[in-house]
Amino acid sequence: MEQKMFKEDNLMLEFLKPLPNAKKVAAEKIGPEYKKRQLGVLVATCFSYIGYYVIRLIFTTEQVPLMKAYGFTLGQVGFILSTFGIGYGVSKLFMGALADKSNTKRFLALGLYLSCFFNLLVGFTSNYYVILFLMLFIAVTQSMGAPACQRQISLWYSKKHRGTAFAIWASAHNAGAFLCVASVQLATFLFSGSLIAVFTTASVISAVIATLMLLINTDRPESAGLPNIADYSGYSEVDEHGKLTNQELTNKSFREIFVQDILLNKVVWAVTLTSMSIYVIRYGVMSWIPSYLPTKGFTVEWAKWFIGIFELSAVPGVILMGMLSDFIQGRRSLVCLICSLGMVACLITYFTSNNHLIITIMLFILGSLIYAPLALVGLMVNEAVPNYAVGLSTGFMGFFQYVFGETMATALIGNLVDKFGWSAESITIYAASALAIILLVYLVFKERQILKMEFKVNK
Repeated sequence: MEQKMFKEDNLMLEFLKPLPNAKKVAAEKIGPEYKKRQLGVLVATCFSYIGYYVIRLIFTTEQVPLMKAYGFTLGQVGFILSTFGIGYGVSKLFMGALADKSNTKRFLALGLYLSCFFNLLVGFTSNYYVILFLMLFIAVTQSMGAPACQRQISLWYSKKHRGTAFAIWASAHNAGAFLCVASVQLATFLFSGSLIAVFTTASVISAVIATLMLLINTDRPESAGLPNIADYSGYSEVDEHGKLTNQELTNKSFREIFVQDILLNKVVWAVTLTSMSIYVIRYGVMSWIPSYLPTKGFTVEWAKWFIGIFELSAVPGVILMGMLSDFIQGRRSLVCLICSLGMVACLITYFTSNNHLIITIMLFILGSLIYAPLALVGLMVNEAVPNYAVGLSTGFMGFFQYVFGETMATALIGNLVDKFGWSAESITIYAASALAIILLVYLVFKERQILKMEFKVNK
Protein backbone atom coordinates (compact mmCIF):
# COMPACT_ATOMS: atom_id res chain seq x y z
CA MET A 1 0.00 0.00 0.00
CA GLU A 2 2.79 2.41 0.93
CA GLN A 3 4.55 1.78 -2.39
CA LYS A 4 1.31 2.57 -4.20
CA MET A 5 0.98 5.83 -2.29
CA PHE A 6 4.35 7.03 -3.58
CA LYS A 7 3.95 5.81 -7.14
CA GLU A 8 4.20 8.83 -9.44
CA ASP A 9 3.80 9.74 -13.06
CA ASN A 10 6.56 8.64 -15.43
CA LEU A 11 7.03 12.28 -16.33
CA MET A 12 7.98 13.16 -12.76
CA LEU A 13 11.70 13.65 -12.37
CA GLU A 14 13.20 11.25 -9.87
CA PHE A 15 14.60 13.93 -7.57
CA LEU A 16 11.19 15.65 -7.38
CA LYS A 17 9.40 12.58 -6.07
CA PRO A 18 8.27 12.93 -2.44
CA LEU A 19 10.45 11.10 0.05
CA PRO A 20 8.93 8.11 1.87
CA ASN A 21 8.18 8.33 5.56
CA ALA A 22 11.41 8.28 7.58
CA LYS A 23 12.14 6.33 10.75
CA LYS A 24 10.17 7.93 13.58
CA VAL A 25 11.98 10.37 15.86
CA ALA A 26 12.12 9.40 19.54
CA ALA A 27 9.09 10.71 21.47
CA GLU A 28 11.13 13.00 23.75
CA LYS A 29 12.77 14.66 20.75
CA ILE A 30 9.63 15.32 18.70
CA GLY A 31 8.78 18.69 20.30
CA PRO A 32 12.19 20.38 19.89
CA GLU A 33 12.71 18.86 16.42
CA TYR A 34 9.28 19.97 15.23
CA LYS A 35 9.79 23.56 16.40
CA LYS A 36 13.22 23.73 14.77
CA ARG A 37 11.95 22.46 11.45
CA GLN A 38 8.83 24.65 11.58
CA LEU A 39 11.05 27.70 11.92
CA GLY A 40 13.24 26.45 9.08
CA VAL A 41 10.21 25.98 6.82
CA LEU A 42 8.84 29.47 7.61
CA VAL A 43 12.21 31.13 6.98
CA ALA A 44 12.78 29.09 3.81
CA THR A 45 9.35 29.83 2.33
CA CYS A 46 9.60 33.55 3.16
CA PHE A 47 13.09 34.08 1.76
CA SER A 48 12.50 31.83 -1.24
CA TYR A 49 9.44 33.89 -2.13
CA ILE A 50 11.48 37.06 -1.72
CA GLY A 51 13.87 35.59 -4.29
CA TYR A 52 10.95 34.79 -6.60
CA TYR A 53 9.75 38.39 -6.40
CA VAL A 54 13.19 39.80 -7.19
CA ILE A 55 13.08 37.92 -10.50
CA ARG A 56 9.41 38.65 -11.14
CA LEU A 57 9.76 42.42 -10.83
CA ILE A 58 13.16 43.03 -12.43
CA PHE A 59 11.73 43.51 -15.94
CA THR A 60 8.99 45.81 -14.64
CA THR A 61 11.54 47.85 -12.72
CA GLU A 62 13.85 48.18 -15.72
CA GLN A 63 11.21 48.80 -18.41
CA VAL A 64 12.26 52.43 -19.05
CA PRO A 65 16.00 51.64 -19.50
CA LEU A 66 15.01 48.70 -21.73
CA MET A 67 12.88 50.95 -23.92
CA LYS A 68 15.71 53.47 -24.22
CA ALA A 69 18.42 50.87 -24.87
CA TYR A 70 16.52 48.57 -27.25
CA GLY A 71 13.97 50.92 -28.77
CA PHE A 72 10.96 49.06 -27.39
CA THR A 73 7.63 50.90 -27.43
CA LEU A 74 5.35 51.19 -24.42
CA GLY A 75 2.93 48.89 -26.24
CA GLN A 76 5.59 46.21 -26.66
CA VAL A 77 6.52 46.38 -22.99
CA GLY A 78 2.84 46.21 -22.06
CA PHE A 79 2.39 43.11 -24.23
CA ILE A 80 5.37 41.41 -22.56
CA LEU A 81 3.94 42.17 -19.11
CA SER A 82 0.44 40.98 -20.03
CA THR A 83 1.93 37.79 -21.53
CA PHE A 84 3.68 37.20 -18.23
CA GLY A 85 0.47 37.73 -16.24
CA ILE A 86 -1.63 35.36 -18.34
CA GLY A 87 1.16 32.77 -18.54
CA TYR A 88 1.62 32.96 -14.78
CA GLY A 89 -2.09 32.52 -14.08
CA VAL A 90 -2.53 29.55 -16.41
CA SER A 91 0.71 27.84 -15.33
CA LYS A 92 -0.13 28.24 -11.65
CA LEU A 93 -3.05 25.83 -12.03
CA PHE A 94 -0.83 23.02 -13.36
CA MET A 95 2.17 23.79 -11.17
CA GLY A 96 -0.09 23.71 -8.12
CA ALA A 97 -1.14 20.17 -9.00
CA LEU A 98 2.48 19.18 -9.59
CA ALA A 99 3.57 20.67 -6.25
CA ASP A 100 1.13 18.37 -4.45
CA LYS A 101 2.80 15.34 -6.05
CA SER A 102 6.38 16.52 -5.49
CA ASN A 103 9.07 16.89 -2.89
CA THR A 104 7.92 20.44 -2.16
CA LYS A 105 11.27 21.56 -0.77
CA ARG A 106 13.07 20.69 -4.02
CA PHE A 107 10.16 21.87 -6.17
CA LEU A 108 10.35 25.33 -4.57
CA ALA A 109 14.10 25.62 -5.12
CA LEU A 110 13.94 24.29 -8.70
CA GLY A 111 11.38 26.92 -9.71
CA LEU A 112 13.61 29.69 -8.39
CA TYR A 113 16.75 28.29 -10.06
CA LEU A 114 14.95 28.09 -13.41
CA SER A 115 13.58 31.61 -13.01
CA CYS A 116 17.11 32.85 -12.33
CA PHE A 117 18.41 31.10 -15.47
CA PHE A 118 15.78 32.52 -17.83
CA ASN A 119 16.09 35.97 -16.24
CA LEU A 120 19.85 35.83 -16.82
CA LEU A 121 19.23 35.15 -20.52
CA VAL A 122 16.97 38.21 -20.76
CA GLY A 123 19.97 40.37 -19.89
CA PHE A 124 21.99 39.01 -22.80
CA THR A 125 19.53 39.68 -25.63
CA SER A 126 17.91 42.74 -27.15
CA ASN A 127 15.57 40.82 -29.46
CA TYR A 128 11.95 41.61 -28.63
CA TYR A 129 10.58 38.18 -29.55
CA VAL A 130 13.30 36.32 -27.66
CA ILE A 131 12.58 38.41 -24.55
CA LEU A 132 8.86 37.78 -25.01
CA PHE A 133 9.38 34.00 -24.99
CA LEU A 134 11.86 34.17 -22.11
CA MET A 135 9.32 36.11 -20.04
CA LEU A 136 6.78 33.40 -20.79
CA PHE A 137 9.25 30.78 -19.48
CA ILE A 138 9.86 32.95 -16.42
CA ALA A 139 6.08 33.10 -15.85
CA VAL A 140 5.89 29.29 -15.91
CA THR A 141 8.75 28.82 -13.46
CA GLN A 142 7.51 31.66 -11.24
CA SER A 143 4.20 29.83 -10.88
CA MET A 144 6.01 27.09 -8.95
CA GLY A 145 6.63 29.36 -5.96
CA ALA A 146 3.32 30.16 -4.25
CA PRO A 147 1.76 26.66 -4.43
CA ALA A 148 4.90 25.10 -2.94
CA CYS A 149 5.11 27.67 -0.14
CA GLN A 150 1.43 27.41 0.74
CA ARG A 151 1.55 23.63 0.77
CA GLN A 152 4.49 23.61 3.16
CA ILE A 153 2.85 26.05 5.56
CA SER A 154 -0.33 23.95 5.55
CA LEU A 155 1.65 20.78 6.30
CA TRP A 156 3.78 22.28 9.07
CA TYR A 157 1.42 24.64 10.95
CA SER A 158 -1.88 23.78 12.62
CA LYS A 159 -5.01 25.87 12.22
CA LYS A 160 -4.33 27.43 15.64
CA HIS A 161 -1.13 29.12 14.41
CA ARG A 162 -1.37 28.96 10.62
CA GLY A 163 -2.92 32.42 10.22
CA THR A 164 0.14 34.10 11.73
CA ALA A 165 2.64 31.97 9.80
CA PHE A 166 0.75 32.45 6.53
CA ALA A 167 0.49 36.22 7.03
CA ILE A 168 4.24 36.48 7.65
CA TRP A 169 4.88 34.54 4.43
CA ALA A 170 2.32 36.60 2.49
CA SER A 171 4.22 39.77 3.45
CA ALA A 172 7.41 38.43 1.86
CA HIS A 173 6.50 39.81 -1.56
CA ASN A 174 6.75 43.36 -0.16
CA ALA A 175 10.31 42.62 0.98
CA GLY A 176 10.96 41.06 -2.43
CA ALA A 177 9.89 44.26 -4.17
CA PHE A 178 12.30 46.22 -1.97
CA LEU A 179 15.18 43.78 -2.59
CA CYS A 180 14.51 43.94 -6.33
CA VAL A 181 14.94 47.72 -6.34
CA ALA A 182 18.00 47.38 -4.08
CA SER A 183 19.63 44.88 -6.47
CA VAL A 184 18.98 47.23 -9.40
CA GLN A 185 20.55 50.16 -7.54
CA LEU A 186 23.54 48.03 -6.52
CA ALA A 187 24.16 46.83 -10.07
CA THR A 188 23.67 50.34 -11.48
CA PHE A 189 26.19 51.75 -9.00
CA LEU A 190 28.81 49.02 -9.50
CA PHE A 191 28.47 48.54 -13.26
CA SER A 192 27.45 51.96 -14.59
CA GLY A 193 23.87 50.99 -15.38
CA SER A 194 24.71 47.97 -17.55
CA LEU A 195 21.48 46.05 -18.28
CA ILE A 196 23.43 42.78 -18.43
CA ALA A 197 24.78 43.50 -14.95
CA VAL A 198 21.33 44.37 -13.60
CA PHE A 199 19.74 41.10 -14.74
CA THR A 200 22.83 39.10 -13.73
CA THR A 201 22.90 40.62 -10.24
CA ALA A 202 19.23 39.81 -9.67
CA SER A 203 19.72 36.22 -10.83
CA VAL A 204 22.81 35.69 -8.68
CA ILE A 205 21.15 37.11 -5.56
CA SER A 206 18.07 34.91 -6.04
CA ALA A 207 20.14 31.80 -6.83
CA VAL A 208 22.12 32.29 -3.60
CA ILE A 209 18.83 32.62 -1.70
CA ALA A 210 17.52 29.41 -3.32
CA THR A 211 20.67 27.51 -2.31
CA LEU A 212 20.70 28.69 1.30
CA MET A 213 16.97 28.05 1.77
CA LEU A 214 17.27 24.58 0.26
CA LEU A 215 19.67 23.73 3.09
CA ILE A 216 17.29 24.70 5.91
CA ASN A 217 13.98 23.60 4.39
CA THR A 218 12.13 20.30 4.98
CA ASP A 219 9.53 18.63 2.76
CA ARG A 220 6.84 16.92 4.89
CA PRO A 221 6.90 16.23 8.64
CA GLU A 222 6.62 12.46 8.07
CA SER A 223 9.58 12.52 5.66
CA ALA A 224 11.63 13.76 8.64
CA GLY A 225 10.34 11.06 10.99
CA LEU A 226 7.81 13.39 12.64
CA PRO A 227 4.04 12.97 13.02
CA ASN A 228 1.78 14.94 10.70
CA ILE A 229 0.55 18.29 11.98
CA ALA A 230 -2.87 16.95 13.03
CA ASP A 231 -1.31 14.29 15.27
CA TYR A 232 1.33 16.67 16.62
CA SER A 233 -1.04 19.53 17.43
CA GLY A 234 -3.92 17.33 18.54
CA TYR A 235 -6.27 19.30 16.29
CA SER A 236 -7.93 17.68 13.28
CA GLU A 237 -9.39 19.76 10.45
CA VAL A 238 -12.38 18.87 8.30
CA ASP A 239 -13.85 20.03 5.00
CA GLU A 240 -17.41 21.24 4.35
CA HIS A 241 -18.64 17.62 4.44
CA GLY A 242 -16.96 16.87 7.77
CA LYS A 243 -14.22 14.69 6.27
CA LEU A 244 -10.71 14.88 7.74
CA THR A 245 -8.21 16.84 5.60
CA ASN A 246 -4.89 15.79 7.14
CA GLN A 247 -3.85 13.27 4.44
CA GLU A 248 -0.61 14.53 2.87
CA LEU A 249 -0.33 12.22 -0.15
CA THR A 250 -2.80 10.29 -2.25
CA ASN A 251 -2.92 7.88 -5.15
CA LYS A 252 -5.85 9.80 -6.69
CA SER A 253 -5.28 11.03 -10.24
CA PHE A 254 -5.10 14.72 -11.10
CA ARG A 255 -8.57 14.51 -12.66
CA GLU A 256 -10.08 12.92 -9.55
CA ILE A 257 -8.55 15.52 -7.24
CA PHE A 258 -9.51 18.39 -9.54
CA VAL A 259 -13.13 17.30 -9.87
CA GLN A 260 -13.83 15.89 -6.41
CA ASP A 261 -11.83 18.25 -4.20
CA ILE A 262 -11.84 21.47 -6.26
CA LEU A 263 -14.66 21.77 -8.80
CA LEU A 264 -17.33 20.19 -6.56
CA ASN A 265 -16.20 22.13 -3.49
CA LYS A 266 -18.55 25.09 -2.89
CA VAL A 267 -16.18 26.72 -0.39
CA VAL A 268 -13.32 26.65 -2.90
CA TRP A 269 -15.52 28.43 -5.47
CA ALA A 270 -16.72 31.04 -3.00
CA VAL A 271 -13.20 31.77 -1.75
CA THR A 272 -11.78 31.84 -5.30
CA LEU A 273 -14.38 34.32 -6.55
CA THR A 274 -13.83 36.45 -3.44
CA SER A 275 -10.10 36.48 -4.14
CA MET A 276 -10.70 37.39 -7.80
CA SER A 277 -12.88 40.31 -6.71
CA ILE A 278 -10.26 41.58 -4.28
CA TYR A 279 -7.63 41.29 -7.03
CA VAL A 280 -9.74 43.64 -9.15
CA ILE A 281 -9.69 46.07 -6.22
CA ARG A 282 -5.96 45.62 -5.55
CA TYR A 283 -4.79 46.20 -9.11
CA GLY A 284 -7.64 48.61 -9.84
CA VAL A 285 -6.23 50.93 -7.17
CA MET A 286 -2.48 50.22 -7.35
CA SER A 287 -2.03 50.09 -11.14
CA TRP A 288 -3.69 53.45 -11.70
CA ILE A 289 -2.18 55.46 -8.82
CA PRO A 290 0.42 57.19 -11.09
CA SER A 291 -2.31 58.23 -13.55
CA TYR A 292 -5.20 58.89 -11.16
CA LEU A 293 -3.54 60.97 -8.44
CA PRO A 294 -2.39 63.74 -10.83
CA THR A 295 -6.11 64.36 -11.53
CA LYS A 296 -6.35 65.21 -7.81
CA GLY A 297 -3.49 67.72 -8.03
CA PHE A 298 -0.54 65.48 -7.11
CA THR A 299 2.65 65.75 -9.15
CA VAL A 300 3.59 62.78 -11.33
CA GLU A 301 6.81 62.28 -9.31
CA TRP A 302 4.95 62.15 -5.99
CA ALA A 303 2.24 59.90 -7.39
CA LYS A 304 4.83 57.20 -8.13
CA TRP A 305 5.94 57.14 -4.49
CA PHE A 306 2.41 56.36 -3.36
CA ILE A 307 2.67 52.87 -4.86
CA GLY A 308 5.40 52.23 -2.29
CA ILE A 309 3.23 53.63 0.49
CA PHE A 310 0.35 51.40 -0.59
CA GLU A 311 2.58 48.28 -0.66
CA LEU A 312 4.72 48.77 2.46
CA SER A 313 1.86 49.91 4.68
CA ALA A 314 0.30 46.48 4.22
CA VAL A 315 3.01 44.50 6.02
CA PRO A 316 2.12 45.16 9.70
CA GLY A 317 -1.62 45.09 8.95
CA VAL A 318 -1.46 41.73 7.17
CA ILE A 319 0.50 40.13 10.03
CA LEU A 320 -1.83 41.59 12.68
CA MET A 321 -4.94 40.37 10.83
CA GLY A 322 -3.38 36.92 10.47
CA MET A 323 -2.70 36.84 14.21
CA LEU A 324 -6.26 38.02 14.89
CA SER A 325 -7.70 35.18 12.80
CA ASP A 326 -5.73 32.71 14.96
CA PHE A 327 -6.84 34.46 18.16
CA ILE A 328 -10.53 34.07 17.25
CA GLN A 329 -10.03 30.36 16.53
CA GLY A 330 -9.63 30.39 12.75
CA ARG A 331 -12.48 32.74 11.80
CA ARG A 332 -10.63 33.91 8.67
CA SER A 333 -13.73 34.96 6.70
CA LEU A 334 -15.01 37.09 9.58
CA VAL A 335 -11.73 39.03 9.66
CA CYS A 336 -11.89 39.39 5.86
CA LEU A 337 -15.48 40.69 6.04
CA ILE A 338 -14.59 43.31 8.67
CA CYS A 339 -11.59 44.42 6.57
CA SER A 340 -13.73 44.60 3.43
CA LEU A 341 -16.35 46.80 5.06
CA GLY A 342 -13.62 49.16 6.26
CA MET A 343 -12.05 48.99 2.79
CA VAL A 344 -15.27 50.22 1.14
CA ALA A 345 -15.43 53.20 3.50
CA CYS A 346 -11.81 54.08 2.65
CA LEU A 347 -12.40 53.62 -1.09
CA ILE A 348 -15.37 56.02 -1.04
CA THR A 349 -13.22 58.61 0.75
CA TYR A 350 -10.28 57.99 -1.61
CA PHE A 351 -12.37 58.52 -4.74
CA THR A 352 -14.40 61.49 -3.51
CA SER A 353 -11.87 63.56 -1.54
CA ASN A 354 -9.55 66.17 -3.00
CA ASN A 355 -7.61 66.70 0.22
CA HIS A 356 -4.05 65.44 -0.28
CA LEU A 357 -3.54 64.48 3.37
CA ILE A 358 -6.79 62.50 3.50
CA ILE A 359 -5.98 60.70 0.22
CA THR A 360 -2.52 59.81 1.55
CA ILE A 361 -4.00 58.44 4.79
CA MET A 362 -6.59 56.43 2.84
CA LEU A 363 -3.91 54.81 0.67
CA PHE A 364 -1.91 53.98 3.79
CA ILE A 365 -4.91 52.27 5.41
CA LEU A 366 -6.07 50.63 2.18
CA GLY A 367 -2.77 48.76 1.92
CA SER A 368 -3.70 46.71 5.00
CA LEU A 369 -7.43 46.47 4.32
CA ILE A 370 -6.85 45.06 0.81
CA TYR A 371 -3.80 42.87 1.37
CA ALA A 372 -5.00 41.30 4.65
CA PRO A 373 -8.11 39.70 3.04
CA LEU A 374 -5.98 38.69 0.05
CA ALA A 375 -3.58 36.85 2.35
CA LEU A 376 -6.33 35.21 4.37
CA VAL A 377 -8.38 34.00 1.39
CA GLY A 378 -5.20 32.32 0.16
CA LEU A 379 -5.14 30.46 3.45
CA MET A 380 -8.89 29.79 3.41
CA VAL A 381 -8.77 28.02 0.05
CA ASN A 382 -5.97 25.78 1.36
CA GLU A 383 -7.94 24.93 4.50
CA ALA A 384 -11.01 24.05 2.40
CA VAL A 385 -9.30 21.04 0.78
CA PRO A 386 -7.34 17.95 1.91
CA ASN A 387 -3.61 18.50 2.38
CA TYR A 388 -2.87 16.53 -0.78
CA ALA A 389 -4.74 19.20 -2.80
CA VAL A 390 -3.34 22.38 -1.22
CA GLY A 391 -1.09 23.22 -4.18
CA LEU A 392 -3.88 22.65 -6.69
CA SER A 393 -6.28 24.85 -4.71
CA THR A 394 -3.63 27.59 -4.75
CA GLY A 395 -3.18 27.21 -8.49
CA PHE A 396 -6.93 27.17 -9.12
CA MET A 397 -7.39 30.42 -7.23
CA GLY A 398 -4.31 31.94 -8.85
CA PHE A 399 -5.74 31.22 -12.30
CA PHE A 400 -8.82 33.33 -11.53
CA GLN A 401 -6.77 36.02 -9.77
CA TYR A 402 -4.46 36.72 -12.68
CA VAL A 403 -6.34 35.68 -15.82
CA PHE A 404 -9.58 37.40 -14.79
CA GLY A 405 -8.94 39.63 -11.75
CA GLU A 406 -5.79 41.40 -12.90
CA THR A 407 -7.02 41.63 -16.50
CA MET A 408 -10.27 43.32 -15.41
CA ALA A 409 -8.31 45.68 -13.17
CA THR A 410 -5.92 46.77 -15.91
CA ALA A 411 -7.23 46.19 -19.43
CA LEU A 412 -10.95 46.62 -18.64
CA ILE A 413 -10.58 49.63 -16.35
CA GLY A 414 -8.11 51.25 -18.76
CA ASN A 415 -10.58 51.00 -21.64
CA LEU A 416 -13.52 52.14 -19.51
CA VAL A 417 -11.60 55.17 -18.27
CA ASP A 418 -10.72 56.09 -21.86
CA LYS A 419 -14.41 56.11 -22.78
CA PHE A 420 -16.17 57.30 -19.62
CA GLY A 421 -13.54 58.97 -17.42
CA TRP A 422 -12.20 58.11 -13.98
CA SER A 423 -15.66 57.53 -12.51
CA ALA A 424 -15.59 54.20 -14.40
CA GLU A 425 -12.66 53.08 -12.25
CA SER A 426 -14.51 53.72 -9.00
CA ILE A 427 -17.72 52.06 -10.24
CA THR A 428 -15.82 48.91 -11.29
CA ILE A 429 -14.05 48.74 -7.94
CA TYR A 430 -17.31 49.30 -6.01
CA ALA A 431 -18.93 46.46 -7.97
CA ALA A 432 -16.00 44.13 -7.14
CA SER A 433 -16.24 45.17 -3.47
CA ALA A 434 -19.97 44.38 -3.36
CA LEU A 435 -19.39 40.91 -4.83
CA ALA A 436 -16.58 40.23 -2.32
CA ILE A 437 -18.75 41.25 0.63
CA ILE A 438 -21.71 39.09 -0.51
CA LEU A 439 -19.43 36.07 -0.87
CA LEU A 440 -17.76 36.73 2.48
CA VAL A 441 -21.13 36.85 4.26
CA TYR A 442 -21.82 33.37 2.84
CA LEU A 443 -18.35 32.19 3.90
CA VAL A 444 -18.81 33.50 7.46
CA PHE A 445 -21.79 31.18 7.94
CA LYS A 446 -20.10 28.29 6.11
CA GLU A 447 -16.95 28.70 8.20
CA ARG A 448 -19.02 28.62 11.37
CA GLN A 449 -20.55 25.28 10.33
CA ILE A 450 -17.12 23.79 9.59
CA LEU A 451 -15.69 24.98 12.92
CA LYS A 452 -18.62 23.36 14.75
CA MET A 453 -17.85 20.06 13.02
CA GLU A 454 -14.16 20.41 13.95
CA PHE A 455 -15.12 21.08 17.55
CA LYS A 456 -17.08 17.80 17.66
CA VAL A 457 -14.17 15.88 16.10
CA ASN A 458 -11.62 17.32 18.54
CA LYS A 459 -13.49 17.25 21.83
